[in-house]
Amino acid sequence: MNPTLFDLAELIGVASAAISGVLTAAQASLDVFGAIVLGCITAVGGGIIRDLLLGVTPPATFRNPTYLLVAAGVSLAVFLLEYSFGETVEYGRKRYEQLLNAFDAVGLAIFVIIGVDAANNAGYRDNAFLSVFVGTVTGIGGGMLRDMLIGKIPVVLQKHIYALAAIFGAVLYVYLPKLGCPTTASLYVAVAAILLIRFLATHYRWNMPKYPRVK
Repeated sequence: MNPTLFDLAELIGVASAAISGVLTAAQASLDVFGAIVLGCITAVGGGIIRDLLLGVTPPATFRNPTYLLVAAGVSLAVFLLEYSFGETVEYGRKRYEQLLNAFDAVGLAIFVIIGVDAANNAGYRDNAFLSVFVGTVTGIGGGMLRDMLIGKIPVVLQKHIYALAAIFGAVLYVYLPKLGCPTTASLYVAVAAILLIRFLATHYRWNMPKYPRVK
């Protein structure tokens, strides 16, 4: 990926993930500090796990705090918006949840691609399993940490075909270039596939088979 495009994509992913984290914090009735922490961990958590898996220490988040500062700023802005216009937001709850899912999907797609690129750039281009695994973890890691911090079973483990979308997108981005598809085209196809799966799963309420709730 072009370095400039890479940086822009990561900023968009960080902002999207931070918004997702703060909207979740609003549902859990956290205070401003809790909202910022949740926004930041959602935005950079997957990247921290990615770097630790690849042996990059300290993780990029701590060597270049730009993304963490962006996440904190976006989180504070969204919290203030929530705090000031909470009743208006509640009135449009359905639209609000659609917005949350949209930001979540965008962040997921971007972080999966960034994770695969990070594995490739670290010298593991020939290890497809590692690249797919790192890409998937980068995409879902922040959301899992977010949910765990508020004592909630991670969404990735129970609904919306979240992890499956990440895995499928990572597999496309890893294998399409091996089949002769240009890297840029592979990137767009992988992102489109992740977004399409996530939006369709949300709209039609697709879920993986799961155990019935124990009474």
